[in-house]
Amino acid sequence: MRQDILSRLGEHGDRPAIIQDGRELTYAELVEAVRGLLAELPSRGVRPHDVVVLRGDFSFDAVALLLALHCNRNVIAPVVTLSELARAALDECCAPDHIIDCAGAVTYERPERPTHTTRGADGGRSPLLEKLRGEDAAGLVLLSSGSTGKPKAILHNLDRIVEAKLDKRGKGKLSIVLFLLFDHVGGINTLLNTLFVGSASVVLRERTPEEVCSLVERYRVRVLPTTPTFLNLILMGGFAARHDLSSLKLITYGTEPMPESLLARVRGAFPTAKLLQTFGTSETGISSTVSASSQSTYFKIEDAHFDHRIVDGELQLRSRTQFLGYLNQQANNLTDDGWFRTGDLVESGEGGFLRVKGRATEVINVGGEKVLPLEVESLLLTSALIEDCVVYGEPNAITGQHVCVDVKVRGAMSKADVRAHIQEFLGEKLDAFKIPSRIKLVDAVGRSERFKKKRLSL
Repeated sequence: MRQDILSRLGEHGDRPAIIQDGRELTYAELVEAVRGLLAELPSRGVRPHDVVVLRGDFSFDAVALLLALHCNRNVIAPVVTLSELARAALDECCAPDHIIDCAGAVTYERPERPTHTTRGADGGRSPLLEKLRGEDAAGLVLLSSGSTGKPKAILHNLDRIVEAKLDKRGKGKLSIVLFLLFDHVGGINTLLNTLFVGSASVVLRERTPEEVCSLVERYRVRVLPTTPTFLNLILMGGFAARHDLSSLKLITYGTEPMPESLLARVRGAFPTAKLLQTFGTSETGISSTVSASSQSTYFKIEDAHFDHRIVDGELQLRSRTQFLGYLNQQANNLTDDGWFRTGDLVESGEGGFLRVKGRATEVINVGGEKVLPLEVESLLLTSALIEDCVVYGEPNAITGQHVCVDVKVRGAMSKADVRAHIQEFLGEKLDAFKIPSRIKLVDAVGRSERFKKKRLSL
């Protein structure tokens, strides 16, 4: 199967595979680089089934190494930033054999074995890693963001993920920006989809609205996978008006819910592009979806590799690309019959369409009444005075929690004026307990490195 992959990629010949720093590197060059690495890895001591940390973001070298390590049947842990937290989590759960740094010139490192790891003195590994070895399969380790504590180490059978993409075919006329990170399930999904249809992947130097829009204009990019938060940054900065983005035929958005009011603004800024909501998790992979329309936040999962169901308002998934488990904790979010509890609250529409209402962990409980932050945010974003906002809950001695909002306003307004405006603007639209009682003026709404709103209580 692995050699078949290289043959498949080789069919694309002189089509551009990776566009990086003004250079167009072809599929023929990519396949040649992968074959060269496969010959080099043994001399570097990289044996099949070794655990390899691949540090860096998307680049020609990183993509070639990912493919070569897959063909070499390694367990690959892509990490854009090897922070102390990430390094400690990887040392503890899988004791990496190698660290390959491809952020600049490619370097190889053999890390010292940590004093306490899951690998014993006899070299024994986690049962999940041993399961992969027994199947002679390559593996993929994805770390959760770790924003609330130790990252979860999510182990996948990489062969299954790749096999699920092999039936994709295309004419290679598309160009796609690799916006989602190299260590993100959506980033890996975008890369594999693009490679197997023979399209060109455009690599970013930095993830800013100016850089993204400049490259879309320069290379006539047709597909932009991104997040609602980043789309809002493009609109707020006026980048869609300053650049010719008419080449975009498809904008996909995911990783967080899309407010209906923001979707309407995006539609107005990109009238000729189709807007498609994607859905997936690091544990199950990304499913194929269709949106009810470019104006709708309702979507449907249409993927032969995915099943879904709704239990008590929560979306649950079961997929062919489902993770094997966590290397550093129990998989308590799996049901007894093997369904993954996503934590996303959804409602059903006609024809099997779904709409994400928010995360179960983000529901604000005000004296027993439930508040979904997305509902409040979507309404606030329709105000001509509010440019951006994020709603969250904080403890309250009387009601248990109360609704809070960080607001970026247009122009200069005092806190008292903003409070009065929000009270009046929402007064006829929401129940009183849903209206924010704490308002904070900010210069910018907090976001993660993955361009998702930070909604944690302070």
